[in-house]
Amino acid sequence: MHTDVLVLLLLLMGLGASGQKRAGAPLQPYRHVRSKREMASSEESDGKVGSPVGKRSPDITKAWGTKSEHLLRINDHDFTMRPGFGGPAVPVGVDVQVESLDAISEVDMDFTMTLYLRHYWKDERLSFHSNHNQSMTFDGRLVKKIWVPDMFFVHSKKSFTHDTTTDNVMLRVYPDGKVLYSLRVTVTAMCSMDLSRFPLDTQTCSLEIESYAYTDDDLMLYWKEGNRSLNTDEKISVSQFLIQEFHTTTKLAFYSSTGWYNRLYINFTLRRHIFFFLLQTYFPATLMVMLSWVSFWIDRRAVPARVPLGITTVLTMSTIITGVNASMPRVSYIKAVDIYLWISFVFVFLSVIEYAAVNYLSTLQERRERKLRERLPCTCGLAHPGMMSSSYSEVDANTTGHYGMPEENGVKRERMLVQLAMENDQVTGHVGSSPYNSMWIDTHAIDKYSRIVFPASYIFFNVVYWSIYM
Repeated sequence: MHTDVLVLLLLLMGLGASGQKRAGAPLQPYRHVRSKREMASSEESDGKVGSPVGKRSPDITKAWGTKSEHLLRINDHDFTMRPGFGGPAVPVGVDVQVESLDAISEVDMDFTMTLYLRHYWKDERLSFHSNHNQSMTFDGRLVKKIWVPDMFFVHSKKSFTHDTTTDNVMLRVYPDGKVLYSLRVTVTAMCSMDLSRFPLDTQTCSLEIESYAYTDDDLMLYWKEGNRSLNTDEKISVSQFLIQEFHTTTKLAFYSSTGWYNRLYINFTLRRHIFFFLLQTYFPATLMVMLSWVSFWIDRRAVPARVPLGITTVLTMSTIITGVNASMPRVSYIKAVDIYLWISFVFVFLSVIEYAAVNYLSTLQERRERKLRERLPCTCGLAHPGMMSSSYSEVDANTTGHYGMPEENGVKRERMLVQLAMENDQVTGHVGSSPYNSMWIDTHAIDKYSRIVFPASYIFFNVVYWSIYM
């Protein structure tokens, strides 16, 4: 009986378990259908369904998560050596885009230029398989892991690669292994200027590019498209110069210890603008020379007027010369502006010397007149002796000379005095013994001739100067 009870309990337990399974049975078909849809969509995305897109082979260059080192097989090669090591020289083409010509300094003999420098070469070690992507572009981080040409600027004083907001470096690799390497550089290089015609000069400067380590046996440097490899911005300009020409050349440079190297030249010709120097140097110098001529029209007895005028013009010319030389290098030859300024200075200085000569000769003439008056026994032959005696007082002879009588009458009177003195010497028998028998000098004629000689000479100098240097 106990056995029957146990069998009955076991049957009841089995029926309960089968009921629970039946109750959960409707959920299983839903899960089964959902998993099939997911599997179907995944199969379609993997290209297992017969669609045209699914028949294309995958492009590993577009696959997310593929590392550039693995794609280019950087770890499989030694990039410390040039491409084709041991074989012929690697041809490296170069082209340049000049962005700006920032500054040109005559004092430091240099110029500053900002440019885009691009290199083209082929490195089969960087070739990769690609069906659709024609090239891959990288930034400067990959440049440190592969071989690039070791270019530098010959005769450069300082240079740097721009790094705002990131390093201005670009590397583009093509499937066949061709490489484009571009960087933005600002360089300050030396320019040997010939200032003998300054400021009417034309300067030719050059930026030289060369490989530092590889001779022409290992690296052949050339302009990629000849003279068309050099491009300039249309808005490029320099304040003091007119850019006449940009052109390229190629030469070989020899170093006694290392050998021959290919060197590329970026040559540009600059012509200086003259208008700035006309306003700041030539016109002021010319005006000072013309101002010095004013003294020829001032009475020779007006010492307080003529002397300060001459000194002022001389000091002003000295200031102009000093200002020009302060902004120029200390060269050992004479510049064109030096010739003009120093000739102008000589004209101003001679105007001062002219007045000094006139004043000195006038003083000698007055002394002679005073001594002649002392030697004359009377005023015979003079129409107005009273006027002559009063006008030839001691004060007048030492200071003003001829106040009280017109200048023309004064000149005639001086001649009459000299003639009377000579007649007196002839009467007394002392002909030729008197020191006052020399020829009479007309000091007024010196100023008259200077009014013509000085301007004519300066105009002639300007004609010759500008015909030579223009």
